[in-house]
Amino acid sequence: MPKIRVLVVDDAVVMRKLISEALSRDPAIEVVGVAANGHIALQKITIVNPDLITLDIEMPEMDGLQTLRELRKTYPKLPVIMFSTLTSRGAAATLDALDAGATDYVAKPSNVGNLTECLDRLQHELVAKIKIHCRHIVPPAQQIPPHVPDTGKRIFSARPASVAMDVVCLGTSTGGPNALAEVFKQFPANFHLPILIVQHMPPVFTAMLAERLTALRSIKFHEGAEGQHVEPGHAYVAPGGKHMEVRRVGTSAVLRLTDEPPENSCRPAVDVLFRSAVSVYGGRILGVVMTGMGQDGLRGCELIRERGGQVVVQDEASSVVWGMPGYVAQAGYADKIVPLDQIAGEITRRTQSNRPLAVQP
Repeated sequence: MPKIRVLVVDDAVVMRKLISEALSRDPAIEVVGVAANGHIALQKITIVNPDLITLDIEMPEMDGLQTLRELRKTYPKLPVIMFSTLTSRGAAATLDALDAGATDYVAKPSNVGNLTECLDRLQHELVAKIKIHCRHIVPPAQQIPPHVPDTGKRIFSARPASVAMDVVCLGTSTGGPNALAEVFKQFPANFHLPILIVQHMPPVFTAMLAERLTALRSIKFHEGAEGQHVEPGHAYVAPGGKHMEVRRVGTSAVLRLTDEPPENSCRPAVDVLFRSAVSVYGGRILGVVMTGMGQDGLRGCELIRERGGQVVVQDEASSVVWGMPGYVAQAGYADKIVPLDQIAGEITRRTQSNRPLAVQP
């Protein structure tokens, strides 16, 4: 069977060795070359013909962002996974790279002295993303299952958008930062419901994402904070590394952040947010699930539908990865499956007729 050919680009010898060793442990992946900077990487592409490139952001001579922009002129579809540090500068550069056409990103291991921990993390995060973005090469036995397992639950059918909504809850992961920007640049500035968002990202990155989305000048975005009141017309992004829940305090809805164990290997997790929202708003929820790997959000959407709420998911053609929305759609929990450029309109259409913001009594 053919292997996924990967070119590793990083100025640090230690990181090149770590990444190469982690990838070489997987039988479906072959490291066909390494490069210490962007100039060398661009020259090696024609020699080693990679299926995917891992690209460090911070490098001398020609950094990752410059390399990516030059690479995209000739190779617009070649998957590129950026490596970034967990800093404000690294987060900003990563979001810039995604805007410039990067396929995905992985945060660099912080403790390179612990070899076992670094290799395990790289195998867990990087290998899965490589296989997702090169799924046309991966043998069927090693692919992520294309269908949701049979839960034995009742399958819902599509219903008219007649339920009054008090909140929009949105979950996304791989491909999410660009997808969120696409949705909210179409949003009306007078949108009058609160929006609660889980985007799978590390700490620091989510604060930067909220700033970037606020710059679209549609609605005000915040990185969620403990005890923060949920206000109409504002959006709250779950902070990286924390679960975000919504709770009722008197007649108000407030945010709660926790360090509870990951769910679906994620913290923040979409299911945690959706489950808490159901306890506060009942069925007056519009759940939205967009591009992302895995099945986080599936159980939350099931709860929303059981309580009478509505669910909209992104379609396969416009998703970077049709994992999260695909599982919800295949389980029958989606009221509507729409392309990315129609999600903003679908949200506003389904929330036009609403009672004032309220919490479930």
